[in-house]
Amino acid sequence: MKNKKIKEYLLRIPIYTFTIIFVVLPLVYMVIISFLTKAKTWGFDPAFTPDNYKKVFEPFYLNIFLESIKLAVVSTVLVILIGYPFGYFMGRLDTKWKRRMMMLLMIPFWTSGLIRLNGWIIIFRSNGVLDKLLMFFGITKSPLKLLYTYPAVLVGMVYFLLPFMILSVYSSVEKMDWGLIEAARDLGAGKIEAFLTVTLRLTMPGLLSGVVLTFVPSMGLFYISDILGGNKIVLIGSVIVEQLTKLRNIPFAAALSVILMLLTTLFLRVYKRISGTGELEGLF
Repeated sequence: MKNKKIKEYLLRIPIYTFTIIFVVLPLVYMVIISFLTKAKTWGFDPAFTPDNYKKVFEPFYLNIFLESIKLAVVSTVLVILIGYPFGYFMGRLDTKWKRRMMMLLMIPFWTSGLIRLNGWIIIFRSNGVLDKLLMFFGITKSPLKLLYTYPAVLVGMVYFLLPFMILSVYSSVEKMDWGLIEAARDLGAGKIEAFLTVTLRLTMPGLLSGVVLTFVPSMGLFYISDILGGNKIVLIGSVIVEQLTKLRNIPFAAALSVILMLLTTLFLRVYKRISGTGELEGLF
């Protein structure tokens, strides 16, 4: 027994080492930088200051945080409305069709996200594919200005995050005991009542996992807002990139990143409290 424990401990050493070097130390480094002073040219001076965090709470940056959260919430709601039914019915298909649907979900991941976003540009631009279809069917009489708008960014977010919700819900549906549904129906529950009291509860871990995998990334998918929204839709991720590349204010970018990380951690803690587990259904 003692040798077994020693062997398990030795096997964990590489994992702990990797975590410390590539996770813990970079995070500590970022927190330290967030309290330093911006250099005149590039980098930072080792002069301690809390001004970076004071600047984060200025109305301008607080509004960007709120807009980022708002977009994340709206995107998550839309992903739930589309992804939950898709994942549910996908889980009820036979094995052959499950494999086909899984393949269709995986195919987009074989292509670069930037290339796929350029495809949406072709669809949304004036006199693009969508405009021509709408005018062909007489729905509109002139080209619409869809590109570089909030709805365009929202569509891009939903498109990128939808597979994570579908896979999470699908994983929960696969593990369901369908005998419980039959028992509920035998006891007099209708279809809707059986769904709400049995199916929804049993698939709740997948739904919550999908919410986490949708909400958390949507806070930082700045390139979607940059490409489909232009300069009109600014997310906190876009501000961090701008501070790093254009303004060269590394300490302030680090402070923004720390606040974003704290918000993400808070959301994960809420998920853990509600779900009673720290694992994400379907992907981990």
